[in-house]
Amino acid sequence: MVTVDDVRQFARTLPRTSEHLIRDRIKFRVGKIVYVAFSRDETLMGFGFPKEERAALVAAEPAKFLLPRESDLRFNWVEVRLAAIDVAEMRELVLEAWRMCVPKKVRLEQQST
Repeated sequence: MVTVDDVRQFARTLPRTSEHLIRDRIKFRVGKIVYVAFSRDETLMGFGFPKEERAALVAAEPAKFLLPRESDLRFNWVEVRLAAIDVAEMRELVLEAWRMCVPKKVRLEQQST
């Protein structure tokens, strides 16, 4: 099972990432944009994801992915059950969420490393 520490260890390698504790929830952001956040009990990880693709993602694997609460549907966001993913999948989800909120130049620099 993936833990917050697994995500923290990976997220710290991504340029411009900062970690914050907001209302007892751990969040990772670039500037003011949150790209990963955990539920208070740390069983769910929310992450940036294109709105137009999230319904298909959730429908394909409903035991793993879920839509955010109704008030967050306006955001590019989806959630995953940490117990349902491995470290490799977590890294992919976090990296893609990070790529959504950094400038293109930073994305390209990260790809070349």
